[in-house]
Amino acid sequence: MSDLQEVARILADARWIVALTGAGISVDSGIPDFRSPGGLWDRFDPMEYATIDAFLENPDKVWTMLKEMNALISNANPNPGHTALAELEQMGLLKAIITQNIDNLHQEAGSREVIEFHGNGNQLVCLSCGSRYSAQEVAERLERGADWPPECPNDMQVLKPNVIFFGEAIPLEASHQARLQAARCDAMLVVGTSAMVFPASSIPQLARQSGAVVVEINKTSTQLTRTVAQYTLQGSSSDILPALVEEIRRITA
Repeated sequence: MSDLQEVARILADARWIVALTGAGISVDSGIPDFRSPGGLWDRFDPMEYATIDAFLENPDKVWTMLKEMNALISNANPNPGHTALAELEQMGLLKAIITQNIDNLHQEAGSREVIEFHGNGNQLVCLSCGSRYSAQEVAERLERGADWPPECPNDMQVLKPNVIFFGEAIPLEASHQARLQAARCDAMLVVGTSAMVFPASSIPQLARQSGAVVVEINKTSTQLTRTVAQYTLQGSSSDILPALVEEIRRITA
């Protein structure tokens, strides 16, 4: 029996599966990992463009980077990896996705229970009055001649994507829900992330400590491979996740 077949059997028998996803699951959707060669951090120093202090000090400058980030996200579509996770949820097996991504692709693929660790780039927020706007609404306003960078119509303050910048805390509710899911699950899929940065790094560890089987799906070996994961399926998540779903369907037919 191959590792994929064995993992499929474990998932088919699981009571509560949770997935933790990172940038790797969206690479096949055309969104490169920001930290990879050619990624955003190659061209924009994150300490200069991606901290909350940098945004508060000079939002116009930071928006030169955000404009590129938004273009990447707005042009991306879910890939077979996202769709496979949505299918696992529809099958009643996957109970929640904890994602570090801000691209909204899990929701676009059909997943409903998504815990967003780092917010969602499809929404903009005014730090002054708290008003929120969809990125599409703001884009349409800009096309009609509104000033750049995007401003809040209420108080003319520059809008900020509703995502977590360096120096900002993970939303308390997202952190709380993620830990509850990790403690409850009996199987966890860790997809497209090395989960090395706290607090995301604590999620697979908590699942393992709570008795869950941790399955890593990554293109290369990571710290998880050596320390937390009982199974590692190496390769593209857009290939492996659909294959897992197909095998689960075969087992449970």
